[in-house]
Amino acid sequence: MPSPAERYAAAAARARRERSELGRFAAGLEFPLDDFQLRACEAVEAGRGVLVAAPTGAGKTIVGEFAVHLALATGRKAFYTTPIKALSNQKYHDLVRAHGAENVGLLTGDSSVNGEAPVVVMTTEVLRNMMYAGSSTLTGLGFVVMDEVHYLADRFRGAVWEEVIIHLPESVQVVSLSATVSNAEEFGAWLAQVRGDHEVVVSEHRPVPLFQHMMVGTTMFDLFAGNRVNPDLLHAIRGAEERGRHVEDARRLGGPASGRGGRNRRDHTPPRGPGGGAGGRGFARGSRPGGGASRAEVIEDLEREGLLPAITFIFSRVGCEAAVGQLLAAGTRLVPEREGERIRRHVEERVESLADEDLGVLGYWDFAEGLSRGFAAHHAGMLPLFREIVEELFTDGRIRAVFATETLALGINMPARTVVLEKLVKYNGEAHVDITPAEYTQLTGRAGRRGIDVEGHAVVQWARGVDPMAVGGLATTRTYPLRSSFRPTYNMAVNLVAQVGRETAREVLETSFAQFQADRAVVGIATQIRRSEEGLDGYAEAMHCDYGDFREYARIRRELVDAEKDGRKARAASRRAEAAISMEKLRIGDVIRIPSGRRAGWAVVVQPARTARGAPTGPAVVTEDKQFRRLTLVDVPEPVEAMAHVKVPPHFNPKSPKSRRDLATSLRIATPRGIEDAPSQRGRASRGEANDTQLVDHLRHQLQSHPCHACPRREEHARWAERWWRLKRETTGLQRRVEGRTNTVARTFDRICEALEELGYVEERGTVVTERGERLRRLYTEKDLLAAECLRHDVWKRLDAPGLAAAVSSLVHEPRHEEADVSPRMPNDEVAEAVREMERLWSRIQDLETEHDLPTTSMPDGGMAWMVHRWASGGRLDDVLRGQDMAAGDFVRRCKQLVDLLGQIGHAALDPELRRTARKAVDAVLRGVVAADRLD
Repeated sequence: MPSPAERYAAAAARARRERSELGRFAAGLEFPLDDFQLRACEAVEAGRGVLVAAPTGAGKTIVGEFAVHLALATGRKAFYTTPIKALSNQKYHDLVRAHGAENVGLLTGDSSVNGEAPVVVMTTEVLRNMMYAGSSTLTGLGFVVMDEVHYLADRFRGAVWEEVIIHLPESVQVVSLSATVSNAEEFGAWLAQVRGDHEVVVSEHRPVPLFQHMMVGTTMFDLFAGNRVNPDLLHAIRGAEERGRHVEDARRLGGPASGRGGRNRRDHTPPRGPGGGAGGRGFARGSRPGGGASRAEVIEDLEREGLLPAITFIFSRVGCEAAVGQLLAAGTRLVPEREGERIRRHVEERVESLADEDLGVLGYWDFAEGLSRGFAAHHAGMLPLFREIVEELFTDGRIRAVFATETLALGINMPARTVVLEKLVKYNGEAHVDITPAEYTQLTGRAGRRGIDVEGHAVVQWARGVDPMAVGGLATTRTYPLRSSFRPTYNMAVNLVAQVGRETAREVLETSFAQFQADRAVVGIATQIRRSEEGLDGYAEAMHCDYGDFREYARIRRELVDAEKDGRKARAASRRAEAAISMEKLRIGDVIRIPSGRRAGWAVVVQPARTARGAPTGPAVVTEDKQFRRLTLVDVPEPVEAMAHVKVPPHFNPKSPKSRRDLATSLRIATPRGIEDAPSQRGRASRGEANDTQLVDHLRHQLQSHPCHACPRREEHARWAERWWRLKRETTGLQRRVEGRTNTVARTFDRICEALEELGYVEERGTVVTERGERLRRLYTEKDLLAAECLRHDVWKRLDAPGLAAAVSSLVHEPRHEEADVSPRMPNDEVAEAVREMERLWSRIQDLETEHDLPTTSMPDGGMAWMVHRWASGGRLDDVLRGQDMAAGDFVRRCKQLVDLLGQIGHAALDPELRRTARKAVDAVLRGVVAADRLD
C-alpha cells in the first residue's frame, strides 16, 4: 500500500497533468488513456520524439492524434503521413470531425484539399517530394506523425520512410507508430541517433483479448486448452482425416461414399467454457464428414453464435467474388430488408456519377445486391470507389461480413468481432508460400472492437494438410524483426547532391537504418570470425600427420570430389544445351510431348522461342488442358521433336479462353496415339567430357601416390580435415560479409553518381547537378532514370495526348507472371515505335547498371498501352476492358499512377509542346471511373 507521501505525490502529478494540454486532450476521449498511451503522450508533450510499437487495435493512433492536438494548441503545423491513399482519406475524415474542415487538409497525389491548413494528412511519398522540392508548406512544421512506420521494411516503397526521417529538420518532432516488432529498441536507438532525444514505448497488451479457434467441418473448437493445443481439436481432425480417406477409398472402388448422417458420421461436442490459455469459447454442431463447411454455412454459423461482424481473408480476388456469389445463391441475408433498402439507396447515391454502362462492366448489380443483404468482397481488383463504400458500411456496422484479400490488413480501420482465415498459404507473386507469424498477427489483429466487443475471435478453417501445431505457432509468435529496405535511387542521388553536395549526401546516407543495422551486424560477425579462427587452429593440430602434409592431401582429395561433380554437371549441361537447341527449332503449329513434370502431356507451339528482357526464352505452347505456358528446360530436360502439326490461326490470342479451347480440340485430333515419350537422342561424349575424365584420372593418381595415402590413421585425419575445410569456407564467407556490409549504402551511392556522370546528369565528379539532372529531380517513379532518358532523347515529342498516355503507361504497368511473355497490343505505329525506343534506352541503362554493379531497372511493359489509348481517346470502360485480362480496379489504379507520372513529366519537360500534351493526357485519363473516387 502506498504511503501518504506517495499518494500525495501521485495526486499532485494528476493535477498537473489535468491542467496540461495532455489533460485537456484526455478529457475529450471516450476511454481513459492506457499506460503506454500516457507514457508516449507525455514524451511528446515534453518535446521528445517517440516510437510507439503496439498491436493492431491497441490504440496507438491516440498518440498521433495528441501530436495533432498539441500542434493546434501551440500554433504549429502537423503532418500526418500514411502508407496508402485509402488510409489517408480515412484519417482526413477522422481529423475533420475532431478539428473542423478549416483546420485539416489532404494531399495524396490525386487529391488536394486545403493543403496549407495547420494539419495536413498525406501519403509518405508526398512529404518526401515536398522536402526535395523545398516546398513553402513545410514552414512552421512542428510535428510529423508516421503511421504504420513498420512499412519501411517494404522492399518497393520502404526507403521513402527512411528518407523522410533522415531529412526532416531537427526542429520537427517525429511520432512513429508501428506494429509490434521484436527489435523496437534497435529501431528506437537509430531514431535517437538521427533525430535526437527519442522515447521507445512498447506494449504487447490488447485492450480486447483475442481468442483463437479452428473450425473442422461445421464445428468450432478452441485452438488451445491450457498451454497446449486442444486435444479435442486434434481428435476431431484425426476423425475428419479418417473419414476423408474412407470417402476416397470408396470413390476409387466405385462404391457409395458416406454422406451426412451415415454410419461414419460422428458428432463431437467439446466442453464449453474459456478453454484456458489463449483459447476461447467452445462451439459445437454436427460436422460434415470428410469435408469443410461452405462459405454460406460458416457465415450462418458465426451469425448464430453472435460472432458477426466478420472479415474472412481469402488470398484470391476470384475467391472473394466467388464467396459473394455463393452467399447470394444460398439466399443468405444478414441484415433486415428495410436496412437493406437503406443501404441500397446509399450505394446508389455514391455511384450516381458513374455511367450505367460502366456500372455493368464493374459488376455493380451483384455488388449492390450483396451489400443490401449485408455482405461484400474487398480486394485490389475492385474499383477504389467500391472499396470505399464497403469500408464505410462495414465500419458503421451496417454490413456484417466481408470477404477480403490481405490488402485490407494494411492499416485501414475496419475492426470486426471475428476474423476467419480460409487458408494459411498465399501467392506472393512468384510462388505459393505459408503466411508468416507477422502476417498472421496483422490479419487476426482486426478481431475485437474496443468499446463494442469484450473479446475478439480468430478462426482458422481446417483443411487437409493444415497442422494445428503450426497454427498454434503462428498464434503465439507475436513479433517479428523490422528490417530496412533502404537503397539509394537515381532521383534521390540528384536531389541530395543538389541540396547538400556529394560528400554531405554520402554522410547522410551512412546514417540510414539500413547502414545502422549492417554496422551492428558487423560487430557480431567479427566475434564469430575470431571464434572460427581459433577453431581452425585446433582442427589443423588434430589433422597433423607424421607421413606428410595432410592439408595438401586433403586438398587433392577435395579437388577430386569437385572434378567428379563438375563432370556430372558438364554432362547435364550438355543435355540441356541439346534440349535448348531442339526448342529453338520448333515452329508455330508443331505438336510436341512434354516428357515430365506438372505440365507433362501433349502441347502445340503457338509462339517460337525468342529473346525477351535480354535473355532467351523457350517456345510458348497451349497444352491439352487449354493452358497457355512458356516452356523452360525444367519442362523439357531432353531434346524434343515435333511429332505432328496443326494449323494455328494467324492472329491467335492466348488470352482468349475460346481461342485456347478451339486449339486444344485441334491438338487432341492431331495427337499421335500410342507414343508415351518423345524419342531420346543421346550422343557420344564431347571433347569437354573427355577432358574431364583425364583430369579425374590425374587427380586420382596424385592422391594414391601421396605419402599420406599410406597413413593408417588416414580416415581419422580426413574427418578433421573435412571439418577444417568446412569451417574455413564459413570463415571466408563471414569475412566477405564484413567487407560487403561496411559503408554499403554510401558505396552504392558512389556507383550511382558514377553512372549518372557517364550519362551527363551530374558533372565534376558527381558534385554538380546538370540541366538533365534537374529534370531527373522532378521524376519520382521506380523507373526514374528511364523516364529522364526518354525526355532527353525526345521519345515522346511527336505523340498526341492519347499516344503519350499509352507510351508512358509502359513505365507504370507491371505484368502478372503469366502475362510477361505475351507480346502487347499497340494502338498505332507511333506508340509502337515510342515503346520500342523506350526498350532500346532501357537496354542501354541495363548495360550501364551491370557495368557499375547496380540493381537493374525493370523493363518497360506496354501491356496496357492499347487500353490506355482507347480510354484517353474517350472510349467506354466496357470497350476498353472487353477481352482483356485486367480487373477494373487494377486498370483504375494503374491509371492513377499514370496520371501522377504524366503530371511529373509535364513539370520536368523542357519542350513547351510536350508539357501541353502531358497536361492534355492527364485530363484525358482522369475522367469517369478513374476520377470517381477522388475525395468529395
